[in-house]
Amino acid sequence: MRTAMGVWRWRRNPLRRPTDLFEAWVAFAALVCVVLVAPAVGWVAGLRVDGTLQQAAYEQRQERHLVPAVVVRPAPAPEEEVSADPSAQRTAPRRTRIVASWTAPDGSSHEGTVPAAEEPPLPGDRFRIWTDDRGRLVGQPLDPSAASFHAGTAGLAAAAGVAVLAVTVRRLVVRRLMHRRYMRLDRAWAAAGPDWGRAGAGG
Repeated sequence: MRTAMGVWRWRRNPLRRPTDLFEAWVAFAALVCVVLVAPAVGWVAGLRVDGTLQQAAYEQRQERHLVPAVVVRPAPAPEEEVSADPSAQRTAPRRTRIVASWTAPDGSSHEGTVPAAEEPPLPGDRFRIWTDDRGRLVGQPLDPSAASFHAGTAGLAAAAGVAVLAVTVRRLVVRRLMHRRYMRLDRAWAAAGPDWGRAGAGG
């Protein structure tokens, strides 16, 4: 509101300089960008990102399946863990892995090493894992709510970026205008300096 009043005040002010009106309009444009343009850009960006992520989540839900698996045996420890310092093995957290077997959605049988829960399951225990149509291990599909959260974050980031850009451009323009004003003042002072204080100098 102060910016809008400033633009109105400088319209027909006898003390107005051309740069004053330009500065006021720049401030008004920055205000419009922050209040209107930035939210609009954030809204559009959020919608586009949400559409892309929701489509990706839908495709992942169609391509990934939660299938039952059976524990076969504990997985052998990697060589680097076997040869490591025993004291380090006692202090470092152990990542339990097991050998399991499962049947893919296409009917093929598979066996491989998969991560287990914190408490190692016993042979014969059943659990579920995510696989693709051919039985290859994949990650859990993207949740629609998580996709919406990421889209909202992207929209807020886009809106904040536009707002920061508008404010930064305004500050740069104002700094440039101030620099030009000081240069003009220095030239005017240099021109009037030799005659300053002399009787009849203004005559």
